[in-house]
Amino acid sequence: MRVLKTFLRPGWLLLAVFVVTFAAACFTVLAPWQLGKNSDTEHRNDLIRTAESTAPVPIDELAPAGRPLNPDSEWREVEVTGRYLDDEQTLIRLRSADERPSVEVVTPFQVAGSDRVLFIDRGYVRPGDNNRVDVAPAPTGEVTVTARLRKTESTSPGKEPRVENGQRTAYTIDTRLLGQSTGLTSENLYLQLSPNQPGSLGEIALPQLESGPYLSYGLQWLAFGVMAPLGAAYFIYSEVKARRAAKKTGDDTAAPPPPPRKDRERIRSQLREAGTFTGNDMTAKKTAEIGGGAAPADTDDEVKAKLAQRYRS
Repeated sequence: MRVLKTFLRPGWLLLAVFVVTFAAACFTVLAPWQLGKNSDTEHRNDLIRTAESTAPVPIDELAPAGRPLNPDSEWREVEVTGRYLDDEQTLIRLRSADERPSVEVVTPFQVAGSDRVLFIDRGYVRPGDNNRVDVAPAPTGEVTVTARLRKTESTSPGKEPRVENGQRTAYTIDTRLLGQSTGLTSENLYLQLSPNQPGSLGEIALPQLESGPYLSYGLQWLAFGVMAPLGAAYFIYSEVKARRAAKKTGDDTAAPPPPPRKDRERIRSQLREAGTFTGNDMTAKKTAEIGGGAAPADTDDEVKAKLAQRYRS
């Protein structure tokens, strides 16, 4: 019962709450988050491998007009014929290519024989002095291009497209917002132009086929979720062990138990006998013990005679 009361104290209760919360977060949030990113990366790598080994097809086979993009079709190359709408291009800032700052250029592309408009990422350019960007114009007239299907990106609040120094700029290729900004129809996909195509700029390389550290991170969170309860259990075991050792030590050093009742009575009797003698009695008794006999006591008459003789003189 005392041990139970010990672990009901605020410090131990807070430790229990922390351990349970942390372990639950590891198993339900942190580990699934990292393992999910690992699964997404592996799936993306599989799609890129498939796309690299597959020849381009007309866009209507994989992404017909008016239909959402099938996620399994991303990164596939398609062919499309039409013309660039160069006046409505957008500069996508804060990008990186070959570990250097860059600006990607997105230009609307109207599909030939229809009103369908697709946004094409033509590639990147390097910003110049004062963050100035010079972009080569897209070719005029009808052209056929090969590009990869990409899912539209999302935009954080406050990062919507806007016009700066006479140029439309944005931070993500969010086709919905780009459509609103340019007044053109939009779909949930855009095209990333392949190298050496009409209107292409700096080549945007495909992502490296690496799984990244997500699997190891996920396994680490699982390990942490197991280690936290084990650590708490070790602390509890150590506390109980220390308390038992302290109790045993206290029992060993405790005062000896009182003597039995019979011995107590005998001791009291001896003390009473010793207390009946005065100081002179004790001296006389000790003298008698040393001399081997009782000291002779003066009679009353002799004592009176001695006193009378003393006072006469």
